[in-house]
Amino acid sequence: MITFVGAGPGAEDLITVRGQKLLKEADIVVYAGSLVNPGLLSVCREDCEIYNSAKMTLEEVIEVMEAGERSGKRIVRLHTGDPCLYGAIREQMDELKKLDIAYEVCPGVSSFCGAAAALNAEYTLPGVSQSVVITRMAGRTPVPGRESISSFAEHQATMVVFLSACMLKELSAELILGGYHEDTPAAIVYKATWPEEKVLRCTVKSLAATAAEAGVTKTALIVVGRALEGEYERSKLYDPSYTTEFRKASAHSADSKTKETCKSEKQKKRGTQQ
Repeated sequence: MITFVGAGPGAEDLITVRGQKLLKEADIVVYAGSLVNPGLLSVCREDCEIYNSAKMTLEEVIEVMEAGERSGKRIVRLHTGDPCLYGAIREQMDELKKLDIAYEVCPGVSSFCGAAAALNAEYTLPGVSQSVVITRMAGRTPVPGRESISSFAEHQATMVVFLSACMLKELSAELILGGYHEDTPAAIVYKATWPEEKVLRCTVKSLAATAAEAGVTKTALIVVGRALEGEYERSKLYDPSYTTEFRKASAHSADSKTKETCKSEKQKKRGTQQ
């Protein structure tokens, strides 16, 4: 059995309990050395075989997995964040299927969640944004034309941009072209949850200048949207005048709200008459 494990956003204690257990039990670990915190490997047994996939091709990774599986060894493929985002796991799974090797996935905490924690932010604020667009700029690896930054920007949703810290001038231009005003709040979160984490708040227009001043060129997420501001509507879920499956609206709150509405209407009428 091959287990794809999400390492979490970086901090050693943000891997899941299940993920850490699998690392402790593994005979072989193949980890994404360019992004995974090597400190996570400290729980591995002394006799565990450890491979850094940053220096390997897909074929070499599969070769290690296949040899280990044929020897009856427990194998962990350790990916950064959650493997489902930019983890290139589908191609590995397809190769394992061809070899009739079983596999499973242990999810992890994505770095976009770590970035929100670093920012003390809620991406989905009532009345501001109820959607999160997770995407990346087109670079050496292309992006489908229908998924351009400018086309997503038209929605004015919260946007989290991966793998684009070295293209911030171009990112700003695409965001503005798509509809974000240049003063829209933005943030650059470098190595979210790592000891060296940096949080740089700026605007869409100043993304490139802010990163340059801080010397950030990679391993950073870009967050864009009005959700980073302070204004929003109160959640209905905890509103005392709102009935839910678990709680009835407070009669007092409902009466107060009605009175406040009536008072407001009377004030409007007086203003009209005057």
